[in-house]
Amino acid sequence: MPLAFALLLVLAACTFYESREVAFRPPDQIANVQQVGGARVAAEQYADKAAAKAQFGFDIRGAGLMPVQVVIDNQGPQRFEVVPDQTFLVDASGAYWPLLDRRTAYQRVEGSSEYGTILKGAASSGMWAAAAGALAGAAIGILSGSNVGEAAGKGAAVGAAAGAIYGGTKGATSEEAGRQISHDLANKSLESRVVEPGNLARGFLFFPGEAPNARQLRLQLRDAASGQSYSTVLIF
Repeated sequence: MPLAFALLLVLAACTFYESREVAFRPPDQIANVQQVGGARVAAEQYADKAAAKAQFGFDIRGAGLMPVQVVIDNQGPQRFEVVPDQTFLVDASGAYWPLLDRRTAYQRVEGSSEYGTILKGAASSGMWAAAAGALAGAAIGILSGSNVGEAAGKGAAVGAAAGAIYGGTKGATSEEAGRQISHDLANKSLESRVVEPGNLARGFLFFPGEAPNARQLRLQLRDAASGQSYSTVLIF
């Protein structure tokens, strides 16, 4: 049992990454909704660490980013895109924070201690899952078999195999975890995407994690076809 307890402690200390998709609200269900051209636009900030982690599967605030989710219901003729150099997060003190491009956002995550912890957890997940499976199998064998030694051995073998399978399928390697994080950040980013007429789109804008809080988003959209710009302020 001391070994089992030690394994549980190690697994609890590891940080694992799991890609996730979560529900979102349309603009008209968000208090700061604004009409921008032919689109309804709203935003939600994720300054709270727990809320941000629920969205991304890891401590993205601790990794150096302040995410803001923007939802656009484009019922007009414009093909909207974000104007990066004219979009800012404003904190409670009135300080302006610039929008980070996707590459810079990923580089911040990659250089964080949170990222290093995730990679270590991914690298060790298969090994620890197999060991935990072996212990669980042995315990089941001991409880259910008349020949305790034989049952424990069989249970351990079955548990080890199950743990290895779990580790191989659920616990990505460190290289895979890094690629998955990069892929997910790119997919979830609204920067450099065009929202076509008739589409409901949502995505995240990433600002520097040094921002202590979020009071408002000064957002500028541009019609990719005509070049006309539309500015709005979304208050949180």
